[in-house]
Amino acid sequence: MQTKIKAYFGAGLIVVYLTCTLWANTAQAAPSHLPDDVLPVLGCWFWQEREFEPDGYKEFLDLVYKHAPYDLLTTSVRTPIKEVTDPHVHEQIKAAALYAQERDIQLAFDLDLRLARFAFFQKYPDEMQEMLILHELEPDETNETQVTIKSQDLGDHYTHRTTHYIPLNGRLERVLAYKRGPNGIKEDTLQDITGKCHFIKANKDEVSIKIPPKTVDPSYKICILVVFTHWMPDVFAPHLLEFQREILESYADVPLKGACKDEWGFPPCFDGNPEKNQFWFSKYRTAAYAERTNGRDLIDDSILMHAGIEGREQERISAINHFMAMSYERNAEIENDFYLAVKEYFGPDALVATHPTWWPYPDLREFKKNGLHWWAATRDWAQTDETTPFSVRTALAKKWQSPVWYNMYYATDVDQYIQHIWAGALAGGRVNYHPPWPSESITERRRRLLGGDLMRAECRVRLLNFITKTPLDCPVAVVFGHTCAMNWAGPGFNDVGMEIADSLWREGFPADLIPSSEIHNGSLSIDEEGTIRYGNQRYAAVVLYHPEFERPETSNFFRKAAEGRTALFQIGNWTKDFEGNTNPTLCRLPEKMQQSDDCESLIKALCKELDTQNIARQAPATDNLGGFAEKSNIPSRTGFCRLIDGTVIYTSAKQNTAGDKIEKTVKIDGTDVTFDAIGLAGIRLDKNGKLDAFMAGGLKHFKGNGIEIALEKRTDLALWKGEDGDFHGVLQEHKGTIPESLLQVTKDWIELECPAPLE
Repeated sequence: MQTKIKAYFGAGLIVVYLTCTLWANTAQAAPSHLPDDVLPVLGCWFWQEREFEPDGYKEFLDLVYKHAPYDLLTTSVRTPIKEVTDPHVHEQIKAAALYAQERDIQLAFDLDLRLARFAFFQKYPDEMQEMLILHELEPDETNETQVTIKSQDLGDHYTHRTTHYIPLNGRLERVLAYKRGPNGIKEDTLQDITGKCHFIKANKDEVSIKIPPKTVDPSYKICILVVFTHWMPDVFAPHLLEFQREILESYADVPLKGACKDEWGFPPCFDGNPEKNQFWFSKYRTAAYAERTNGRDLIDDSILMHAGIEGREQERISAINHFMAMSYERNAEIENDFYLAVKEYFGPDALVATHPTWWPYPDLREFKKNGLHWWAATRDWAQTDETTPFSVRTALAKKWQSPVWYNMYYATDVDQYIQHIWAGALAGGRVNYHPPWPSESITERRRRLLGGDLMRAECRVRLLNFITKTPLDCPVAVVFGHTCAMNWAGPGFNDVGMEIADSLWREGFPADLIPSSEIHNGSLSIDEEGTIRYGNQRYAAVVLYHPEFERPETSNFFRKAAEGRTALFQIGNWTKDFEGNTNPTLCRLPEKMQQSDDCESLIKALCKELDTQNIARQAPATDNLGGFAEKSNIPSRTGFCRLIDGTVIYTSAKQNTAGDKIEKTVKIDGTDVTFDAIGLAGIRLDKNGKLDAFMAGGLKHFKGNGIEIALEKRTDLALWKGEDGDFHGVLQEHKGTIPESLLQVTKDWIELECPAPLE
């Protein structure tokens, strides 16, 4: 009710203050949810069988209402034989959304077509995803050889309690023979021997053939090419976008905040296929490949991409580049059409959640999954998951003009959640709370999240949302060659420059990690003053990392940037273009660009440049972000950071989950500010050195530029100047009348409660 009143009358009006105070004193306690115009606290909700029982959704929503500060739940079905296209599923989701609204909780529901795979198959049975597998073996000179190639039972979180991306059928494409040389297949030996082999069977489980003895010379290799069709819509299916939109349109009558698209892409490959003998395939992708490569055949080029052919190295580079670019471009197209459709069917303010990241590290697993399309998958806020490096999170916040980034996180150890709450606050981020998974009962997982001081810590951090307008200030961008990183025939495969980015974070210079494809689509730009920028971030320095195989746009971009203010650095040579041709004219970067041969010398040069520009260091990121993916660096629970708009944030939470005491006098842009708080404090001064915004957990005392606040009881609060030039504020867990020192600053205060911990 308070939220609606504030939104209707506008912040700062005395009538709002009087109405809210009367409501709080006479009706019930202050609300525990943030106003609608403030970035929310996110939690996850995964539906199982109990949610589909009559009123089965009420248990979790009641629990959240009482014990969690979640304003928005990213929600998904995780139960067998239920698809979002089923009428009863639609009605249950609608009932849950209405019930959630009664508790000031909003739902963004997962309406991805992977949760309607049976419906898609019924409608478009010939548009399912295929995988092309190349199986190489030695010929047997004396005996007939029977070869059986097994299909793969693929699954991910979407199939944990549902049908896997199981194989539906298999077929033999062809059998090849060839001699290998030091640089690949000898082309004059390559031959099709399919007709010489005896077909046995092909089904969903396997493809089997027999190869007679002496079919080929014993010095040859034999390669069998088979295709399996899987229970997954083909990423290149012609009706995929249409079907995706039909699902969203069917939910337009449900009062949802928006819809989720989570970890989109091809079915997962948990090792990234290091042998490069598996290719996501279909007749539609084959046609698209032929169209973009002037008629080249994808099956023919699969052997070229896999093994290489002597004398055709340039063609191999080109084939890999086009194949991987197709993955990136098509998956981005699907994500972005989903985004547009959500806005069309749910309204312009509808939210698109959650994260496009699957494997939480930019490496060969994600290349195969989606072409590493993270920066091109449109979201309203930057969203990642698990242990995605912070340099990616901060970059995505710049891309989507997002004041904060959200990272969906789960762990078995509650201490890890605590680390992510406070480290995130020091890097402009928040946690989307995924319950511990999956070793404990649902009851125990909920207790560990909602009990104790974990949610109390979140309630303190959420007050930053009242004053946060911009993401973390990162003075450096590491721009990695997107094409080079994904090409296994090139010099920089599976290397996106994380060593450079992490080293800068450790030095106290946070860096954004950005693919060079963001140059090509115009997102990375040069402003009128000649500074490279990404969203609202202007860079003091930019590193171009392994630009081999780049397109002309990259050369043009940096030659123009050399005339401006951003210091330019390069590591890795650029000798070949996207098609694999040696092209000295195209592959030309400005002489002003400082080149280094190794990471260590580059970091020294970068730090020297930033110090010369008087770029202030922030707290060094010396903690490790561990987990099942590669490690990267993150800030600790205690430190300070600076946002783009000048907001400075201090945190301290090494001893206590909800925060430790911070008693400081700090100089911000030449102005002394003193505060005594618990957990964290955020301060922003305007261009005249006057207070523009301030928040603190457990504030006892604040003094700065003519404003002094002294409280008998510690109180969480946030204070900011509105567009009207007046201060407005929020108090959290405040009891009794509002102290005079606060009323002297402003009379426009709203009050929030923290939900009670789950016993």
